[in-house]
Amino acid sequence: MSEPGVRLFALIIFKMKKHFIDRDINLFYVTATSFPEGVGGAFQKLLSFLPKPNDRLLFAISFPNENGTIVYRAAVEEAFPGEGKQNGCETFVVKKGDYWSELLPDWRKDESIVGKTFQKLLKHPDLDRSGYCLEIYPNEKDIRCLVPLVQ
Repeated sequence: MSEPGVRLFALIIFKMKKHFIDRDINLFYVTATSFPEGVGGAFQKLLSFLPKPNDRLLFAISFPNENGTIVYRAAVEEAFPGEGKQNGCETFVVKKGDYWSELLPDWRKDESIVGKTFQKLLKHPDLDRSGYCLEIYPNEKDIRCLVPLVQ
């Protein structure tokens, strides 16, 4: 019979998996004025640049700045080269490669799960320490949390 903690650890690892992004993804973004309070406003501003209804995949990129404050960027893939610049936004490239990830179904039931999940993902031994935290929103209910691995 296994220890309860061992079984729990196995369940946590089972939910996390390697995820391969098969191409570079060119994003444009709006930076939140604060984290986490400014996240909703950043997405609202980003969505104001997109046609309605929005049928595009949404992303978020976050990382600590030199003071340890989280920088959070609400993002979307450019539909055409220069779309971000046309909207007065900066751009970011999500690099093709391996990421450690976990899908969070219906995450709004407990929003604290996002931060807790990234804390677990950031412990991967092959983590690219110069990377970032990436969120992909496949629909309105779910998030895929990812961190890049050393390539």
